[in-house]
Amino acid sequence: MADAEFRVESNHPIGGRFLPSPGAQQYFFSDRALAVAMAAKSFTSPSDEIRVVHVPTGEVVFRKAPSRTEFSDEP
Repeated sequence: MADAEFRVESNHPIGGRFLPSPGAQQYFFSDRALAVAMAAKSFTSPSDEIRVVHVPTGEVVFRKAPSRTEFSDEP
């Protein structure tokens, strides 16, 4: 597998304690499982979608929707 075959990206800076340098809008990985794990454990502010893209084809292989902060008092 070639280097940087998967890209974790967002329209806003991505944060997370496992990222090499938090605050960028994209990160590159050679391993699909690692890219998906990093995206799943990361967050953006304001809440925005985080995607993992297969660089050679442009296919989105994972998508993390923005988190919802809607709460209800109803049981």
